[in-house]
Amino acid sequence: MRKLFVDCYEMDQRCYEEFGLTEDILMENAALGMANYIKANFERGSSIFIVSGPGNNGADGITLARILNKAYRVFLYLPLGVKSKMAKLQLNRAKRVGVEVVDEIKEATITVDALFGAGLNRGLPNEIAMIVSRLNRLESFKIACDIPTGIDSRGRVGSIAFRADTTITMGALKEALYLDEAKDYVGEIICADLGVDREIYELNSNSYLLEESDFTPPFRKKRASHKGSFGHCAIFCGEKEGAGIISAMAATRFGAGLTTLIVHEKVTPPPYIMHSTTVPKNTTAIAIGMGLGDFFEKDFLQKDVIESNVPIVLDADALSNELLLSILYQKNREIVITPHPKEFSRMWKILKDEELSVQEIQKERFEITRKFEDSFPTVTLLLKGANTIIAKDKKRYVNPLGGANLSKGGSGDVLSGLIVSLLAQGYDSLSSAINGSLALSIAGNRFDGNNYSLLSTDLIEELKYLK
Repeated sequence: MRKLFVDCYEMDQRCYEEFGLTEDILMENAALGMANYIKANFERGSSIFIVSGPGNNGADGITLARILNKAYRVFLYLPLGVKSKMAKLQLNRAKRVGVEVVDEIKEATITVDALFGAGLNRGLPNEIAMIVSRLNRLESFKIACDIPTGIDSRGRVGSIAFRADTTITMGALKEALYLDEAKDYVGEIICADLGVDREIYELNSNSYLLEESDFTPPFRKKRASHKGSFGHCAIFCGEKEGAGIISAMAATRFGAGLTTLIVHEKVTPPPYIMHSTTVPKNTTAIAIGMGLGDFFEKDFLQKDVIESNVPIVLDADALSNELLLSILYQKNREIVITPHPKEFSRMWKILKDEELSVQEIQKERFEITRKFEDSFPTVTLLLKGANTIIAKDKKRYVNPLGGANLSKGGSGDVLSGLIVSLLAQGYDSLSSAINGSLALSIAGNRFDGNNYSLLSTDLIEELKYLK
């Protein structure tokens, strides 16, 4: 798990004021981080085309040109000249060691974007947009300095942005790199230190990036046990019965000792899943909403779901049901909600009578989760997306591991099953959401078929191999 920050301004200032590091020292280390990556991955003598802007992001690129000159064939392009004090200083140094400055875009083995990074929080000027468009068409390996040009400091993509294979960000990881919009532009994300170890550089943060190593499967360590030792999931099976059955299969595969489908009419689940028209008395967690429709009467939901105190997952249809959403106001219950952006929009309208479009949610995912936390600090929110955000009690966790193969009906049903299984086994709501989300992503990544062919049942099969 690694810290995420909105920006690095305060930490840079601390380097200057407390550690006696200068802007020059930080810049040299930023460029060295990019240089070390290039040296480790590309043969000496390869050609490198560096496009630098007029400010300090451009200065990082100019510094990189100086460091790599002669070991590599370096071409430096300055379409807007240099304006900042550091850019002028670094250009003078680069020229002294013989860096070749060119006046046009050139093909090379590697292209480095050091135009603006996050330093431009408005649309790109036409001249720069045309340059970025041409850079994107080059067949080189593309590296972005700090953040690809065309993505602003909050991760929002303008009309065009540089498409990097790798982004080397400076000092610390930024939230902007993990907004859904940015995912197809940043490529692999690497963080370069700026002259001190990250443990010294970084301050406190309430945002974190999840890694595969954060996954803790529900391994059974107690040998003297029975099925009741591992909880009992009650999963509501409604109008679209397949959704509930998929969730129940995932819950059972992920360790729940017992799983019961709560049904309105007879269904035919796998033989290891029970079904009942009432919620069993020994239920330790409930999941409701997946394919729910309007099957269940309000009085039944009120008595067996609303007035229950067992942990609960609300998904899909439950998130547009005013009665079920009243659960979010319960303070002493483990609650997880798992909306995708459209479901969040509908839910927020019911809860707060405020319109939020899907586009607004996607452009402000981190701000939206903060807004939700302010109103419902005891509820765990899992906002689905290319980079899923999990939030509770003023802290948020980003899962960047999901792939496009999960973009298929049934994946969310599996996720709900994983989360309710962990709740049933005694995990708290935040741990259940984090580990359920990681399990889904890791299972998807380990599927060895084509990325368009993954089925929800494939995910469930992959669960038995997770460690």
